[in-house]
Amino acid sequence: MSASGGTKAIVAALAANLAIAVSKFVAFLFSGSSSMLAESVHSLADSGNQALLLVGGKKAQREATPQHPFGYGRERYIYAFLVSIILFSVGGMFALYEGYEKIKHPHEIDHWYWPVGVLVFAIIAESFSFRTAIKESNTLRGRKSWKEFIRHAKAPELPVVLLEDLGALVGLILALGGVGLALLTGDGVWDGVGTICIGVLLVLIAVVLAIETKSLLLGESAGTEETKRIEAAIVDGETVTGIIHMRTLHLGPEELLVAAKIAVQHDDTAAEIAGAINAAETRIREAVPIARVIYLEPDIYSEAEAAKGADPEATPGGPTQHDPAH
Repeated sequence: MSASGGTKAIVAALAANLAIAVSKFVAFLFSGSSSMLAESVHSLADSGNQALLLVGGKKAQREATPQHPFGYGRERYIYAFLVSIILFSVGGMFALYEGYEKIKHPHEIDHWYWPVGVLVFAIIAESFSFRTAIKESNTLRGRKSWKEFIRHAKAPELPVVLLEDLGALVGLILALGGVGLALLTGDGVWDGVGTICIGVLLVLIAVVLAIETKSLLLGESAGTEETKRIEAAIVDGETVTGIIHMRTLHLGPEELLVAAKIAVQHDDTAAEIAGAINAAETRIREAVPIARVIYLEPDIYSEAEAAKGADPEATPGGPTQHDPAH
């Protein structure tokens, strides 16, 4: 994975979650707290999720083959989507079921110091993991808000780890609240309520991750700033006088396909057009280094044809548009 910051955040989260999962399960065995069981399964699922992200990053580095000529960059999107499914099913749905059972059949929490001690330890460990994810994300986020970063990021690992760590921290606070209320009131129902809240939280996070990674899997265009740099790099004002239409597509987080029909002069020779295209490709790669695959088709610009508008059948997707959401 070329995004070393993403790898660092994943490894930090994996180490924290493995240690926390073991401690939570031990606390469950001694206390019988359903919140602790839900949280231990949550941490175990998170550990598996981080392992999946690492596997996806490794598989995405494979060289292109005749069967997959554009490479395997989207492996990272596939594994991130699997993470959202696991978080929804193993994490969220299990917690909802366990909370329902606890409310239906409540019992007092034994050895209260076990769950409380483990939850405090887990909050501290998750805080360090969350801090690492925030620090690594800030190097890529720039001036974007956190919402914009999560929605617009082409590399899925950091948004996934950020949301997982945030969910883990909030879940731990909910678990601590549920255990605390159960101890104060002597009513185990509160432990179940805390578990239900954890389940709802995990399901919501999983849905957000699924929506964002689905968009990446379908194929997103380059960002607005990258698109502007590509457009500026294509036109030289001499041989290439304009862009008739252009499409961009992320083949992976660090791989961009650029396809454009460019306007040239009607009296240019084939050699002049070929030279202009080669020069334009060089300028594009200098302006946007992740533009790995570039196809430029020369055409004679016609004001009459341009006035008719783009032909959706001839140019899939219709006129070039920049979706502000992605």
